[in-house]
Amino acid sequence: MRHGHSGRKLQRKSGHRAALLRNLAASLIKHEQILTTTPKAKELRPYFEKLITLAKRGGLSNRRLAMGRLGDETQLKKLFEVLAERYAGRDGGYTRVIKAGIRASDAAPIAIIELVDRDVEAKGQDSGPVMNADADEFEAA
Repeated sequence: MRHGHSGRKLQRKSGHRAALLRNLAASLIKHEQILTTTPKAKELRPYFEKLITLAKRGGLSNRRLAMGRLGDETQLKKLFEVLAERYAGRDGGYTRVIKAGIRASDAAPIAIIELVDRDVEAKGQDSGPVMNADADEFEAA
């Protein structure tokens, strides 16, 4: 019996599951809206809301705890400087999960998880270089 064991396993071992949630949380901070499967989105919601709560409280110890759970310094900076201020007056419910149908390839249920009061311009932003097909060189995105 699974008494006291909350959360979905998502058919992964614990290390892979932790890395998955860490990467999903970093992507959600960066893009403020991501498309994933419904079980992953539902599992990400409490993980992410606890990160925002740490950011709202502020302080060095909470920043270190969040860094341990997030693992990305640029997204940690955005979490503590931008998102903490944005949700300072909100007591919870920082994300919403919207069901988006069924994936054609494997019939997996798909959902959009996004931040409430999100910045629409943040979606799709990337800081990495992009290969220019004509010039055989990299350009900033």
